[in-house]
Amino acid sequence: MFTTHNILINPFVFPFMLNAAGREIPEEISGRKLKPYKGLFSFKPKGRYYAKPLKAVFPGETKILPSIKEAIKKTGLQDGMTISFHHHMRNGDAVVNMVVDEIARMGIKHIKLAPTALFPVHEPLIEHIKKGVVSSIEGSLNGPVGEYVSRNGLEEPVMIRSHGGRARAVRSGDLHVDVAFLAASMADEYGNCNGMLGQSAFGAMGFAVADSLHADHVVVITDNLQPYPVSPTTISQIWVDYVVEVESIGDPSGIQTGTMRITKSPSRLTIARNVVKFLDKAGVLEDGFSFQAGAGGISLAVTKFIHEYMKKNGMVGDFVMGGITGFVVDMLEDGTIKKILDGQSFDLKAVESIARNPDHVEVSHIEFGDPHTCGCVVNRQHACFLGATEIDLNFNVNVNTHSDGLLLHGIGGHQDAAASSDVTVVTAPLLRGRVPVIREEVTTISTPGEAVDVVATDAGIAVNPARDDLIEAVKGKMEIVEIEELYKKASRLVGKPESPQCTDDIIAIVEYRDGTVLDVVRKVK
Repeated sequence: MFTTHNILINPFVFPFMLNAAGREIPEEISGRKLKPYKGLFSFKPKGRYYAKPLKAVFPGETKILPSIKEAIKKTGLQDGMTISFHHHMRNGDAVVNMVVDEIARMGIKHIKLAPTALFPVHEPLIEHIKKGVVSSIEGSLNGPVGEYVSRNGLEEPVMIRSHGGRARAVRSGDLHVDVAFLAASMADEYGNCNGMLGQSAFGAMGFAVADSLHADHVVVITDNLQPYPVSPTTISQIWVDYVVEVESIGDPSGIQTGTMRITKSPSRLTIARNVVKFLDKAGVLEDGFSFQAGAGGISLAVTKFIHEYMKKNGMVGDFVMGGITGFVVDMLEDGTIKKILDGQSFDLKAVESIARNPDHVEVSHIEFGDPHTCGCVVNRQHACFLGATEIDLNFNVNVNTHSDGLLLHGIGGHQDAAASSDVTVVTAPLLRGRVPVIREEVTTISTPGEAVDVVATDAGIAVNPARDDLIEAVKGKMEIVEIEELYKKASRLVGKPESPQCTDDIIAIVEYRDGTVLDVVRKVK
């Protein structure tokens, strides 16, 4: 049941609704009507997918343009339009800054950025925000841009979506992209391209697929123009309007950021080992096992230990979905799993593998996690291992903000994997420094507690009471604790944490993967 009431905000009165996660969200913000989150699989899609304009390229016509400036002109980009990018090069990307710098020089204003994610390398965007070149963002924020928005806001609140939720939004038209600028490590003059080959190879190109299919205009930007036809083809010529060759699309070494390195902490390695022990005792680990390999040092350690367990016991898994690292490549190459399904390559070993292993298969984020399809990959996963900045007594998970309220991370595929995997395990230390991870209430709900089955910490493993099947399966085989005990232990060690100091101004909206609204983020004082 959802209630509506009025809340005074600086100094206007806005109607708010209480959603199924217990969070107050506005009925409308910046002219956008919001739908409250009602549960994991409660919102059913209606209508049709958004279709791009009809076009035709005739024999003899060229798609090659001499510069990004010329591509901006040809696409008809104007004030107030929306542009998109993918983030497969992560902190090594050069394309976002290159394009927005050119837009600024051309005097175009009030652009909406719709990247799949932004990273510290994109800090120069802050100056473009200050000067009115960029007025709104619909995409994940990591690092300096997120911190700037947390303290200053934008003309419209940032819309934060999961990977599957973003693909859904692009396909439905909820996120209408006027021009998609897609980096490719190899392309031909007609627009066929991939990210697997070339000096700037970044591996899977799954984020770009939805944009190529549904953006009004598509510009491929490459530093490796090859003779026609380029293969393998991730993005087909039939969806590409123009091709621009540049000196460099970025540095692939920036793909492997700090979150992509396995933990060396003894206590966190113990968490990872206990997760594998839990899955074993619960009867989840067996032939045909499939899982999603999450980011973060503990999750990477879980992957490593699962590999060792399966190999020791002669098990063969069906597939691993990712975010793919070298740890997963090792599983494929020694026969511990049959397939890798890769929407995003997380290190250079994975990049190298996708170019040569036929069973290392590229998938789009539509296939990965769009809930409004005839079935996405996450529906087939036995387990997933995910991180958190905060977890609360209702098993709600925060990955977007820190305990100080700063918006420093995106959701990634967290919501998608959590909702649809048979067993969702969230791993985290009990404390980070002197800040407790287990809290009475999370600062921001990124993934609702009803999608989280197990919380594994260095102080014990808690199981969601709704999963009495898991509790029964491990009874007498492995000790589990109540999540309240984890909370009390953290409080005894460091005291009750202070709430972040925020104003009433909403600077971001956290959308659930189906397009309903899960939570809002407020400006930090």
